[in-house]
Amino acid sequence: MGKVIGFEISSQQPEKAAAFYTEVFGWEVSEPHWDYRSVHYQTAEQNVLIGGISKGPSDFPHGTRIQIQVDSLDEIIGKAIEHGAMILREKMEFEDFYMTYIVDPTGVCLGLIEMKSL
Repeated sequence: MGKVIGFEISSQQPEKAAAFYTEVFGWEVSEPHWDYRSVHYQTAEQNVLIGGISKGPSDFPHGTRIQIQVDSLDEIIGKAIEHGAMILREKMEFEDFYMTYIVDPTGVCLGLIEMKSL
């Protein structure tokens, strides 16, 4: 089962967005890496919020996406297309994971993540 592991806020002004969420909600926002600023927030109860703020691409400039971890991107992408989704970004490789963006049949964009085996 895919589990929600984070979120990503897209903005054409990521610096301004980072300042807003830091000042208003107390989020810790890192310096940008690949136009992505990691967000980490932990409460006294040890609940952790993990996500990021990025400069949105021209075809998806604003909005918020949840990120869902899956066992196999290829399998889930196939199922998603079969059920009406569109691929917004092909499978991308990062140091510890693979990622793709899809748009569900209702227009909601999701990030899908497959962790690399260590």
